[in-house]
Amino acid sequence: MRVVVQRVIKSDVKVDDKVIGKIGSGLCIFFGVKSGDRIEDLEWLTNKIANLRIFSDEHGKMNKSVLDIDGEILVISQFTLYASTRKGNRPSFIEAEKPERAEEIYNLFVENLQEKIGKPIQTGVFGGDMKINIVNDGPVTILIDSQLKW
Repeated sequence: MRVVVQRVIKSDVKVDDKVIGKIGSGLCIFFGVKSGDRIEDLEWLTNKIANLRIFSDEHGKMNKSVLDIDGEILVISQFTLYASTRKGNRPSFIEAEKPERAEEIYNLFVENLQEKIGKPIQTGVFGGDMKINIVNDGPVTILIDSQLKW
């Protein structure tokens, strides 16, 4: 699994010009699943995200997590995180998990992360055509890959 985590002031997701998910201060997370990813890695990944210290403390240092600031989370499915551009100019998505299994893992990811932060998580529509508005704070953007955890 691969995520792009952005610290945001606010973010929302629209489908057919209708806002279906909206957050204030917190994290906008783009989530992708690679073929062969293990469900067992969800626990590690959600712990890492919930406790990731990328919010400023009273001294301006990144020492606080989304839990510490009582922040919100918006999760967007994004298979394009596994785009390969090694050959040619058209990305290949052969490494991305098949949609049925990817959706199952995506739903488990959202549920697990929701348990970790103790509040509802906003989402887009799995596999949908979405428009994402992000006001990145910093900017702070972090890439986390579950296959690189060791």
